[in-house]
Order: sequence, then C-alpha cells, then structure tokens
Amino acid sequence: MYATRVTNLSESITIAISTLARELKAQGKDILSFSAGEPDFDTPQIIKDEAIKALQNGFTKYTAVAGIPELLQAISDKLLRENHLNYTPQEIVVNSGAKHSLFNIFQALIDKDDEVIIPSPYWVTYPELVTYSGGKNVFIETTQENNFKITPKQLKAAITPKTKMLVLTTPSNPTGMVYSKSELESIAEILKNTNIWVISDEIYEKLVYDGDFTSCGSISQDMLERTITINGLSKAVAMTGWRMGYLATKDRKLRQLIINLQSQCISNINSITQKASIPALDGRTEAEILKMQKAFKERRDIACKLFNEIEGLNVSIPDGAFYLFVNCSTINPDSMAFSKALLEKEGVAVVPGIGFGMDGYFRFSFATDLQSIKAGIQRISNFCKANKPKQD
Repeated sequence: MYATRVTNLSESITIAISTLARELKAQGKDILSFSAGEPDFDTPQIIKDEAIKALQNGFTKYTAVAGIPELLQAISDKLLRENHLNYTPQEIVVNSGAKHSLFNIFQALIDKDDEVIIPSPYWVTYPELVTYSGGKNVFIETTQENNFKITPKQLKAAITPKTKMLVLTTPSNPTGMVYSKSELESIAEILKNTNIWVISDEIYEKLVYDGDFTSCGSISQDMLERTITINGLSKAVAMTGWRMGYLATKDRKLRQLIINLQSQCISNINSITQKASIPALDGRTEAEILKMQKAFKERRDIACKLFNEIEGLNVSIPDGAFYLFVNCSTINPDSMAFSKALLEKEGVAVVPGIGFGMDGYFRFSFATDLQSIKAGIQRISNFCKANKPKQD
C-alpha cells in the first residue's frame, strides 16, 4: 500500500525523545531534557532586524532556486575568509538546513548498491538517507580510546570498488570530536587516485573550544575537488527554526542537478530567511557567537567534571559541538534500556547511543542552563547509585 522506501525510514530518535520529553512535561511531570540538538540562545537581534526589514520591504516572492545573489556571495566570501575554501557563488546551493543538503546530495549521487562509508558513532540521519537513496551503509566502528575518529588503516580497509563516498562530520554529533589538520591530511592521502566523494558536514564549526577547526576541502586541491562542503546557521547563530543551510561543490554539473531536484521539491527556501542570513555570514554576529562559545565551554567543563565523578560513568572531553557522549556500559551496556529507565525513574531525557550506532553510551546535550545541567547530572548520579551492578 505504501512505498517501501518510505516505510523503511525510521523516525529520528533525537526528535522522538525530545517530543516525548515535551509531552511528559506538558502533562505536569518534572522532566529535565538533555536531548535537544539546538542552542538555547536566541537568534541575534541584527538577524531579526534584517528579517523584519525584508518583510516590510515586501521581499516575499519566489527567488532563484539556489538562493539570492547577495546571499550566495556572502557564503562564498565567508568560506574563503574563514575556511580557506575557494568556492564561487555559482558553486553554492542554499537549502532548508544541512539535512536538506544531505538529502539533495545523496539523491543526486547514490545509485542502487553504491557503498557509503560512515564512521560510527554517526548522526542518526546519515544511514537513513543512504538507505532511502538505494545505497549501502558501510560503517567504520571507532573507539573512545581513539577519540571516536577513524584511522587511515580503517578507511583503506573499508574501501571497495563500489565505494561512492565517505561521510565525515567535524565537529561530531554525537561525540564532539574534531579532526585535526594532520588527521585530515592522512585521510586525504588514502583517497588520492580514487573517485570517492567526501561529504563534509561542518555545521558545528563555530563551536570549537580546544584547538583549531580545519575544513576538509582546505587540505589540498584534490580534497577540494572531491569534497562537498555542508554548513548552515542553525548551530552557529541559533537559527534552527529559520531553516537555512547550504552546500558547496566544485562540480558545477552536480550543482545543476541538485538545483533541478530542488526546483521540483521546494523551489527556493524562505525569502525572508535568505535576507536575514546575510549578517550571520559577513561577521556582524561574531560577538554573539563568541559569547555563546564561552558559555558552552564553561558548561562543557563543569558537566564533564561532574560526570567523571559518578561511579560507573565516564566521558571524554569533547573539542566542539554541545554534546557529551557518556559511557554508561558499566551500569548498563543496553543504552536504550538505560535511557528509558532514567526517564521513567528520574525524569531525565537523554538519547541512547544505539541511535547513533554505538551501544553502551548516551548523548547528553549541554545546550541548556547550568542550573539544569547540574540538577540533571545529580539525578543521573542518583540513578547510577541505585542501579550499580552487584559485585560477585
């Protein structure tokens, strides 16, 4: 009755748990939710002002599918200035968030049984969209000991004649790890003389607390040619509900194919959002971004310290993003059972690691106030004390 490609899709586990937490809270239950993947800060005022101005000026009509010229230019300038990536406006497509960029790319590039290499743990949407597009997921399991990063040896072993692309996310959701320049150079070396695309999801690039951020495509000309850079404004300037993302590729035929696809699906993204996005890209919101970075770093440091004081839990300090990927395998290696019991008994919502392809962990978002973080971790501590495995 229904199309198999749709019935095979799972609901996003992160959205499902956030929705459940909101519903329980609406019922009057005392719930602390750490499942959301969005900043708790407001969108900077200058962005709102640009939106109001666009609305008052009647900028409410269709635009070009790929985006208005001044927005494409602002993205091009930003990528060169901040990321050392040389993309012209004619190599960029604006769309409804990074998720939409991924959908467009996978639909445009993946044929039946093409293999897509995805390091695990991964963002929940990657394998779902690969499957929807007819491709085959090839997971590379990482370890906490290696900071949840793939090694060149693992990558080389995963490549077959059917490999179509490698999906990288840096900083990572859910682990917060960031690939260094030298690590990306090692990956680039393995990919030389192949036709493998690299999908580089860099949506959390503004939220890096230790070390520098390096864009995949900046490593070499070879990497620039094979990399499709994905970014957006949801995390950098708290514009999750505005729905603005973009992709950049040196392959202009691919760009045109994506424009053709998008023209038959959504046409252009919201015209008001496009105008409002320009100050978020040209440097006018840097002060707000730095303020947000500082707050997130303080929360990260406090949360990591508190978690690592709980017997049975441990967490590696993430370099970026606003998540902790907490090891709960000593308490319960079944992350779904752990998370469900935690919500039922202590009213704390976290996302089980199995949703990201790695059991024995849970994702804890520190994109909320410090008081809630401390209270939530105390409840988790109480839960762990009550559920300590019995000693033989």
